[in-house]
Amino acid sequence: MKTYVPRFAVKDRINHWVIAILFFLAAFSGLAFFHPSLFFLSNLFGGGPWTRILHPFLGLAVFGAFMTFYRRHWRQNEMTDAEREWSGHAKDMLFFGYKSKMPPAGMFNAGQKIMFWAMVVCIVVMLLTGLAFWRPWFAGFFPIVLVRIATLLHAVAAAVFVILVIGHIYVAIWTQGTIRGMMRGTVSTGWARQNHPLWYNEVTGRK
Repeated sequence: MKTYVPRFAVKDRINHWVIAILFFLAAFSGLAFFHPSLFFLSNLFGGGPWTRILHPFLGLAVFGAFMTFYRRHWRQNEMTDAEREWSGHAKDMLFFGYKSKMPPAGMFNAGQKIMFWAMVVCIVVMLLTGLAFWRPWFAGFFPIVLVRIATLLHAVAAAVFVILVIGHIYVAIWTQGTIRGMMRGTVSTGWARQNHPLWYNEVTGRK
C-alpha cells in the first residue's frame, strides 16, 4: 500500500493554479499582437481593442501572483554545492536515463531552480519593458527608440518564458507522480525518495 508525504500546502497549490490561468490568458492576449496570423486569439477577449486593454492588466496580475510564490519559495531555490553537483550529472539523466546515479536533491533540484530564476528574470523584464510602451499611461515618458527596444525585449522575454512553461509542463508529465503534488498536495514516499531524497529526509526526520 502506497504511503504519501505532504509537499505543497493549499495556499501554494492555489497560488500555482492562479499563476497558470493568468499566464495563459496573458500569453494568448499577447500572442494576438505577436503576429497577424495569431490575431484571431483576440476573439477570446472580445476583439482587438479589448485585448489591447486587458493584456497589460493580465500581465500585472501574473507578476503579482508569481511574486507571491517567489516570496514563499525563493530561499528554497538558492543554488548550493549540491545543486552544482546535480547539474554536472544532468546529462546522464537527460540523455542516458541514469536517474539512479543523480546526486540527492532537496525540495527543488538544480534544473527546477535554474528554471525558477530564469522565470524571475523574464517576468521582471516583461514588467519593466511592458510599462515602457503601455499606452496611453507610460509610453509618453520614454523616447521612441527606447520604446522600440522595450517592445523587442518584451517579446524576447515573453518567448523565453513560454518555452520555460512548456518545459515545466513536459517535465511534470514526464516525471510520473509529480502532478499529484500540485493537485492533491502530497507525493508518494517512493517518488520523494527517488527524486528529492534530501527533502524527504528533512520532512520525515530521517538521517
